[in-house]
Amino acid sequence: MNSSTDEIQQWVRQAAAAADDKKAADVLIIDVGEVFSVTDYFLIASGSSSPQVHAIVDGIEERLTRDGGPKPVRIEGKESREWVLMDYGAFVVHVFHQEQRDFYQLEKLWGDRPRLEWEPLRTPEAG
Repeated sequence: MNSSTDEIQQWVRQAAAAADDKKAADVLIIDVGEVFSVTDYFLIASGSSSPQVHAIVDGIEERLTRDGGPKPVRIEGKESREWVLMDYGAFVVHVFHQEQRDFYQLEKLWGDRPRLEWEPLRTPEAG
């Protein structure tokens, strides 16, 4: 991959924070790089409704674009809003409707892989 590990981690953490800003549930980052040759990280998040899934996806794309980050190579499932896959090359974002996440259980499939810690980057409210 062309980007350094630190840079990739910065962008996947930014994506996680953007999902959190849209009230995504159970946002986690899984390091799959050593066992999965296609990408280094999976970001998994879920929304409780189709409009929320859409808002999470748009929020991630807007945040990374605004901050000069990578553009997705492709986005799949945006129309159905059940499971949206955003492929950024070095990391892949999975935004699920909660029912789909419960069904597919990706975090259990990759349960033996380490998690990448991240913290919400909420900005203080002006006031």
